[in-house]
Amino acid sequence: MSRKHPVIAVTGSSGAGTTTVKLAFENIFRREGIRAAVVEGDSLHSLNRTAFRAAVAEAAKDCNYSFSHFGPESNHFDKIQEMFKVYGETGKCQRRYYVHSEEEAELHNKHFGKTDLVPGVFTPWESIEENSDLLFYEGLHGLVVDESEGIDAGKYVDLGIGVVPVVNLEWIQKIHRDKKERGYSAEATVDTILRRMPDYVKYITPQFSRTHINFQRVATVDTSNPFIARDIPTPDESFVVIRFSNPKGVDFPYYLQMIPNSFMSRANTLVTPGGKMSHAMEIILAPIMHEMIENKKKQK
Repeated sequence: MSRKHPVIAVTGSSGAGTTTVKLAFENIFRREGIRAAVVEGDSLHSLNRTAFRAAVAEAAKDCNYSFSHFGPESNHFDKIQEMFKVYGETGKCQRRYYVHSEEEAELHNKHFGKTDLVPGVFTPWESIEENSDLLFYEGLHGLVVDESEGIDAGKYVDLGIGVVPVVNLEWIQKIHRDKKERGYSAEATVDTILRRMPDYVKYITPQFSRTHINFQRVATVDTSNPFIARDIPTPDESFVVIRFSNPKGVDFPYYLQMIPNSFMSRANTLVTPGGKMSHAMEIILAPIMHEMIENKKKQK
Protein backbone atom coordinates (compact mmCIF):
# COMPACT_ATOMS: atom_id res chain seq x y z
CA MET A 1 0.00 0.00 0.00
CA SER A 2 1.19 3.53 -0.76
CA ARG A 3 0.38 6.92 0.73
CA LYS A 4 2.32 8.70 -2.03
CA HIS A 5 0.76 6.86 -4.99
CA PRO A 6 -2.58 5.41 -3.75
CA VAL A 7 -4.46 2.65 -5.53
CA ILE A 8 -8.27 2.35 -5.44
CA ALA A 9 -9.94 -0.86 -6.61
CA VAL A 10 -13.68 -1.19 -7.20
CA THR A 11 -14.48 -4.85 -7.67
CA GLY A 12 -17.68 -6.70 -8.48
CA SER A 13 -19.07 -9.43 -10.68
CA SER A 14 -20.47 -8.91 -14.17
CA GLY A 15 -23.80 -7.13 -13.82
CA ALA A 16 -23.19 -6.15 -10.19
CA GLY A 17 -23.33 -2.41 -10.79
CA THR A 18 -19.69 -1.32 -10.46
CA THR A 19 -20.43 1.41 -13.03
CA THR A 20 -22.59 3.21 -10.45
CA VAL A 21 -19.63 3.37 -8.07
CA LYS A 22 -17.35 4.49 -10.90
CA LEU A 23 -19.69 7.39 -11.67
CA ALA A 24 -19.72 8.40 -7.99
CA PHE A 25 -15.92 8.44 -7.97
CA GLU A 26 -15.82 10.41 -11.22
CA ASN A 27 -18.05 13.06 -9.63
CA ILE A 28 -15.70 13.26 -6.65
CA PHE A 29 -12.61 13.39 -8.87
CA ARG A 30 -14.10 16.21 -10.93
CA ARG A 31 -15.29 18.18 -7.89
CA GLU A 32 -12.02 17.75 -5.97
CA GLY A 33 -9.75 18.23 -8.98
CA ILE A 34 -8.23 14.76 -8.59
CA ARG A 35 -6.30 13.39 -11.57
CA ALA A 36 -7.09 9.68 -11.65
CA ALA A 37 -5.45 7.18 -13.97
CA VAL A 38 -8.30 4.79 -14.79
CA VAL A 39 -7.80 1.08 -15.51
CA GLU A 40 -10.62 -1.10 -16.80
CA GLY A 41 -10.62 -4.66 -15.49
CA ASP A 42 -11.58 -6.06 -18.91
CA SER A 43 -8.24 -4.89 -20.26
CA LEU A 44 -6.48 -7.45 -18.05
CA HIS A 45 -8.20 -10.49 -19.48
CA SER A 46 -5.63 -12.71 -21.17
CA LEU A 47 -7.81 -13.76 -24.11
CA ASN A 48 -9.55 -11.64 -26.72
CA ARG A 49 -13.11 -12.44 -27.74
CA THR A 50 -12.20 -14.91 -30.51
CA ALA A 51 -9.54 -16.68 -28.44
CA PHE A 52 -11.87 -16.95 -25.46
CA ARG A 53 -14.63 -18.59 -27.50
CA ALA A 54 -12.11 -21.02 -28.93
CA ALA A 55 -10.83 -21.82 -25.43
CA VAL A 56 -14.38 -22.46 -24.17
CA ALA A 57 -15.02 -24.85 -27.06
CA GLU A 58 -11.69 -26.63 -26.51
CA ALA A 59 -12.38 -27.02 -22.79
CA ALA A 60 -15.79 -28.49 -23.55
CA LYS A 61 -14.13 -31.23 -25.62
CA ASP A 62 -12.47 -32.33 -22.37
CA CYS A 63 -15.81 -32.17 -20.53
CA ASN A 64 -14.76 -28.95 -18.80
CA TYR A 65 -17.88 -26.78 -18.87
CA SER A 66 -16.62 -24.25 -16.31
CA PHE A 67 -14.06 -22.31 -18.34
CA SER A 68 -14.91 -18.67 -17.69
CA HIS A 69 -13.82 -15.04 -17.66
CA PHE A 70 -13.61 -15.26 -13.87
CA GLY A 71 -10.75 -17.75 -13.61
CA PRO A 72 -6.94 -17.55 -13.88
CA GLU A 73 -6.84 -19.17 -17.32
CA SER A 74 -8.60 -16.11 -18.78
CA ASN A 75 -6.92 -13.34 -16.80
CA HIS A 76 -3.56 -11.77 -16.09
CA PHE A 77 -3.80 -11.91 -12.30
CA ASP A 78 -0.03 -11.38 -12.20
CA LYS A 79 -0.29 -8.20 -14.27
CA ILE A 80 -3.04 -6.81 -12.01
CA GLN A 81 -0.84 -7.32 -8.97
CA GLU A 82 2.24 -5.98 -10.74
CA MET A 83 0.37 -2.91 -11.97
CA PHE A 84 -0.81 -2.04 -8.45
CA LYS A 85 2.65 -2.68 -6.97
CA VAL A 86 4.55 -0.66 -9.56
CA TYR A 87 2.13 2.24 -9.42
CA GLY A 88 2.30 2.32 -5.62
CA GLU A 89 6.10 2.50 -5.81
CA THR A 90 6.53 4.87 -8.75
CA GLY A 91 3.23 6.50 -9.70
CA LYS A 92 3.67 4.99 -13.17
CA CYS A 93 2.53 1.84 -14.96
CA GLN A 94 1.41 0.45 -18.30
CA ARG A 95 -2.24 0.23 -19.35
CA ARG A 96 -4.29 -1.01 -22.29
CA TYR A 97 -7.99 -1.18 -23.19
CA TYR A 98 -10.43 -3.86 -24.28
CA VAL A 99 -12.51 -2.72 -27.25
CA HIS A 100 -16.19 -3.36 -26.49
CA SER A 101 -17.97 -1.68 -29.41
CA GLU A 102 -17.62 -0.08 -32.83
CA GLU A 103 -17.71 3.35 -31.18
CA GLU A 104 -14.80 2.42 -28.92
CA ALA A 105 -12.94 0.93 -31.87
CA GLU A 106 -13.18 4.23 -33.73
CA LEU A 107 -11.89 6.18 -30.73
CA HIS A 108 -8.99 3.82 -30.06
CA ASN A 109 -7.97 3.62 -33.72
CA LYS A 110 -7.72 7.40 -33.76
CA HIS A 111 -5.81 7.51 -30.46
CA PHE A 112 -3.28 4.82 -31.39
CA GLY A 113 -3.03 5.75 -35.08
CA LYS A 114 -4.30 2.35 -36.16
CA THR A 115 -7.04 0.95 -38.39
CA ASP A 116 -7.24 -2.68 -37.27
CA LEU A 117 -8.78 -2.33 -33.79
CA VAL A 118 -12.23 -3.93 -33.80
CA PRO A 119 -14.67 -4.99 -31.07
CA GLY A 120 -13.33 -7.91 -29.07
CA VAL A 121 -9.60 -7.12 -29.20
CA PHE A 122 -7.12 -5.31 -26.96
CA THR A 123 -5.35 -2.07 -27.73
CA PRO A 124 -1.55 -1.84 -27.50
CA TRP A 125 -0.05 -1.17 -24.07
CA GLU A 126 0.84 2.43 -23.28
CA SER A 127 2.08 4.44 -20.31
CA ILE A 128 -0.57 6.08 -18.15
CA GLU A 129 -0.74 9.86 -18.02
CA GLU A 130 2.02 11.71 -16.15
CA ASN A 131 1.51 13.14 -12.66
CA SER A 132 -1.68 11.28 -11.78
CA ASP A 133 -2.91 11.57 -8.19
CA LEU A 134 -4.03 7.95 -7.90
CA LEU A 135 -4.76 4.76 -9.81
CA PHE A 136 -8.42 3.77 -10.13
CA TYR A 137 -9.27 0.18 -11.11
CA GLU A 138 -12.83 -0.97 -11.83
CA GLY A 139 -13.51 -4.58 -12.73
CA LEU A 140 -13.74 -8.21 -11.64
CA HIS A 141 -10.49 -8.84 -9.81
CA GLY A 142 -9.33 -5.80 -7.87
CA LEU A 143 -8.58 -7.81 -4.73
CA VAL A 144 -8.06 -11.22 -6.28
CA VAL A 145 -6.09 -13.98 -4.57
CA ASP A 146 -4.63 -17.05 -6.27
CA GLU A 147 -2.55 -18.83 -3.65
CA SER A 148 -1.21 -21.39 -6.10
CA GLU A 149 0.48 -18.58 -8.05
CA GLY A 150 1.40 -16.36 -5.11
CA ILE A 151 -1.11 -13.68 -6.13
CA ASP A 152 -2.66 -11.31 -3.57
CA ALA A 153 -3.50 -8.09 -5.42
CA GLY A 154 -5.21 -6.57 -2.37
CA LYS A 155 -1.83 -6.14 -0.65
CA TYR A 156 -1.23 -3.17 -2.91
CA VAL A 157 -4.70 -1.59 -2.69
CA ASP A 158 -5.20 1.43 -0.43
CA LEU A 159 -9.00 1.49 -0.76
CA GLY A 160 -10.97 -1.57 -1.84
CA ILE A 161 -14.67 -1.17 -2.65
CA GLY A 162 -16.97 -4.14 -3.20
CA VAL A 163 -20.18 -3.91 -5.21
CA VAL A 164 -22.21 -7.03 -4.59
CA PRO A 165 -26.01 -7.19 -4.93
CA VAL A 166 -27.69 -10.21 -3.39
CA VAL A 167 -27.10 -12.95 -5.91
CA ASN A 168 -30.64 -13.22 -7.35
CA LEU A 169 -30.68 -9.47 -7.97
CA GLU A 170 -27.24 -9.68 -9.56
CA TRP A 171 -28.49 -12.36 -11.94
CA ILE A 172 -31.59 -10.34 -12.86
CA GLN A 173 -29.40 -7.34 -13.63
CA LYS A 174 -27.04 -9.43 -15.76
CA ILE A 175 -29.83 -11.16 -17.71
CA HIS A 176 -31.47 -7.84 -18.55
CA ARG A 177 -28.19 -6.07 -19.34
CA ASP A 178 -26.97 -8.85 -21.64
CA LYS A 179 -30.26 -8.84 -23.51
CA LYS A 180 -30.40 -5.06 -23.88
CA GLU A 181 -26.75 -4.30 -24.61
CA ARG A 182 -25.52 -7.50 -26.25
CA GLY A 183 -28.61 -9.15 -27.69
CA TYR A 184 -28.19 -12.36 -25.70
CA SER A 185 -31.18 -14.51 -24.89
CA ALA A 186 -32.02 -15.20 -21.25
CA GLU A 187 -31.12 -18.85 -21.83
CA ALA A 188 -27.65 -17.94 -23.12
CA THR A 189 -26.99 -15.72 -20.11
CA VAL A 190 -28.13 -18.45 -17.71
CA ASP A 191 -25.69 -20.86 -19.40
CA THR A 192 -22.93 -18.30 -18.82
CA ILE A 193 -23.91 -17.89 -15.16
CA LEU A 194 -23.76 -21.65 -14.63
CA ARG A 195 -20.44 -22.00 -16.45
CA ARG A 196 -18.90 -19.26 -14.31
CA MET A 197 -20.15 -20.56 -10.98
CA PRO A 198 -17.05 -22.51 -9.83
CA ASP A 199 -14.75 -19.56 -10.59
CA TYR A 200 -17.32 -17.15 -9.11
CA VAL A 201 -17.17 -19.02 -5.81
CA LYS A 202 -13.38 -19.36 -5.82
CA TYR A 203 -12.18 -16.04 -7.20
CA ILE A 204 -14.99 -13.45 -7.03
CA THR A 205 -16.87 -13.79 -3.73
CA PRO A 206 -13.77 -14.12 -1.47
CA GLN A 207 -12.74 -10.60 -2.49
CA PHE A 208 -15.67 -9.11 -0.60
CA SER A 209 -14.22 -10.19 2.73
CA ARG A 210 -11.02 -8.26 1.84
CA THR A 211 -12.61 -4.97 0.83
CA HIS A 212 -12.67 -1.90 3.07
CA ILE A 213 -16.28 -1.02 2.19
CA ASN A 214 -19.01 -3.12 0.56
CA PHE A 215 -22.16 -1.76 -1.08
CA GLN A 216 -24.77 -4.51 -1.31
CA ARG A 217 -28.17 -3.80 -2.87
CA VAL A 218 -31.04 -5.86 -1.45
CA ALA A 219 -34.40 -5.89 -3.22
CA THR A 220 -37.63 -5.42 -1.26
CA VAL A 221 -39.67 -7.17 -3.95
CA ASP A 222 -39.82 -10.85 -4.84
CA THR A 223 -36.71 -11.98 -6.73
CA SER A 224 -37.02 -15.65 -5.81
CA ASN A 225 -36.93 -16.75 -9.48
CA PRO A 226 -34.47 -14.40 -11.19
CA PHE A 227 -34.69 -16.27 -14.49
CA ILE A 228 -38.25 -15.19 -15.21
CA ALA A 229 -38.18 -11.68 -13.74
CA ARG A 230 -39.60 -9.20 -16.24
CA ASP A 231 -38.05 -6.12 -14.66
CA ILE A 232 -35.02 -5.14 -12.64
CA PRO A 233 -36.17 -3.93 -9.20
CA THR A 234 -35.88 -0.16 -9.12
CA PRO A 235 -33.66 1.66 -6.62
CA ASP A 236 -36.79 2.63 -4.67
CA GLU A 237 -37.63 -1.08 -4.40
CA SER A 238 -34.42 -1.84 -2.55
CA PHE A 239 -32.09 -1.01 0.30
CA VAL A 240 -28.31 -0.67 0.20
CA VAL A 241 -26.36 -2.43 2.95
CA ILE A 242 -23.01 -0.68 3.47
CA ARG A 243 -20.47 -2.67 5.47
CA PHE A 244 -17.25 -1.12 6.79
CA SER A 245 -14.48 -3.61 7.54
CA ASN A 246 -13.11 -1.36 10.28
CA PRO A 247 -15.74 0.91 11.87
CA LYS A 248 -13.18 2.68 14.05
CA GLY A 249 -13.23 6.38 13.21
CA VAL A 250 -16.25 6.09 10.88
CA ASP A 251 -18.63 9.00 11.54
CA PHE A 252 -21.91 7.06 11.53
CA PRO A 253 -23.92 9.87 13.24
CA TYR A 254 -22.95 12.19 10.37
CA TYR A 255 -24.01 9.63 7.76
CA LEU A 256 -27.34 9.07 9.51
CA GLN A 257 -27.92 12.81 9.51
CA MET A 258 -26.92 13.33 5.87
CA ILE A 259 -28.67 10.30 4.35
CA PRO A 260 -32.45 10.45 4.95
CA ASN A 261 -34.14 7.28 6.28
CA SER A 262 -30.85 5.49 6.85
CA PHE A 263 -30.23 3.34 9.92
CA MET A 264 -27.65 1.08 11.54
CA SER A 265 -28.22 -2.68 11.43
CA ARG A 266 -24.89 -3.61 13.06
CA ALA A 267 -22.02 -1.75 14.64
CA ASN A 268 -20.20 -1.69 11.29
CA THR A 269 -23.20 -1.63 8.92
CA LEU A 270 -25.22 1.29 7.58
CA VAL A 271 -28.46 0.69 5.65
CA THR A 272 -29.79 3.32 3.25
CA PRO A 273 -32.73 3.51 0.82
CA GLY A 274 -31.78 2.22 -2.61
CA GLY A 275 -32.60 5.54 -4.23
CA LYS A 276 -29.95 7.18 -2.07
CA MET A 277 -27.13 4.86 -3.14
CA SER A 278 -25.22 7.37 -5.28
CA HIS A 279 -25.74 10.08 -2.66
CA ALA A 280 -24.50 7.75 0.09
CA MET A 281 -21.43 6.82 -1.94
CA GLU A 282 -20.42 10.43 -2.40
CA ILE A 283 -21.08 11.29 1.26
CA ILE A 284 -18.94 8.36 2.39
CA LEU A 285 -16.20 8.38 -0.24
CA ALA A 286 -15.51 12.12 -0.65
CA PRO A 287 -13.90 12.55 2.81
CA ILE A 288 -11.80 9.43 2.23
CA MET A 289 -10.58 10.85 -1.07
CA HIS A 290 -9.81 14.18 0.56
CA GLU A 291 -7.77 12.51 3.31
CA MET A 292 -5.99 10.32 0.76
CA ILE A 293 -4.87 13.34 -1.28
CA GLU A 294 -3.83 15.27 1.85
CA ASN A 295 -1.69 12.32 2.94
CA LYS A 296 -0.21 12.15 -0.54
CA LYS A 297 0.81 15.82 -0.36
CA LYS A 298 2.57 15.24 2.95
CA GLN A 299 4.83 12.67 1.29
CA LYS A 300 6.33 15.18 -1.13
